[in-house]
Amino acid sequence: MLIPSIDLMGGRIVQLVQGEKLKLAFDDFEYWIERFSAYPLVQLIDLDAAMRQGSNSALIAQIAKRLPCQVGGGIRTAEQAHALLGAGACRVIFGSALFTTDGVDTRTAAALSNSMGREQFVASIDTKSGRVAVRGWKDSVNLTPETAISELEPYCGAFLYTHVDTEGTMQGFPLERAQILRRLTSRQLIVAGGIRDRAEIEALDAIHVDAVAGMAVYSGLLAT
Repeated sequence: MLIPSIDLMGGRIVQLVQGEKLKLAFDDFEYWIERFSAYPLVQLIDLDAAMRQGSNSALIAQIAKRLPCQVGGGIRTAEQAHALLGAGACRVIFGSALFTTDGVDTRTAAALSNSMGREQFVASIDTKSGRVAVRGWKDSVNLTPETAISELEPYCGAFLYTHVDTEGTMQGFPLERAQILRRLTSRQLIVAGGIRDRAEIEALDAIHVDAVAGMAVYSGLLAT
């Protein structure tokens, strides 16, 4: 399954390369909402909140009312999650809040799961150079994604894995990485980072992995 991504920064839809370099920006929200309206799930990320430099909460609420969204970006508490679910989000993505400098914060994961329900809780595991990246991908934890998945498995309904090294490059997602991660969990597994064409999405679908695409969609390489 293809899951189109809407990344928000400074009140616009944007696409960044490896989470740093601005490549594309759009203001025509109506056009993209209409384009994505037929999809069963859209990923909606507040990059400003993820980077702790602002918020696009009003836009998040407007879009979540009109599209079936999993929403993420700087979300740290169950109260924030419940507010997003109340605003129309289907489920909520937690990333940095699940990790400490020592590893996985299973107490926080368990509390979130109990509060919001496992099926509405998506655990985000982003990696740079093989280690978990946090706080807008600016910092890292000495933890592999394999360990993170095994420790978070009891608490979430889905995993979102972003391969930051290829994010926004349209160079392709490493299929072998998806195969390794797929064997580790029975939960829904969604991957992102470099997705470029329909054949790649079909290859991932064949191993029961869903794909988030942004740059390839907005650049016109991947039709929606």
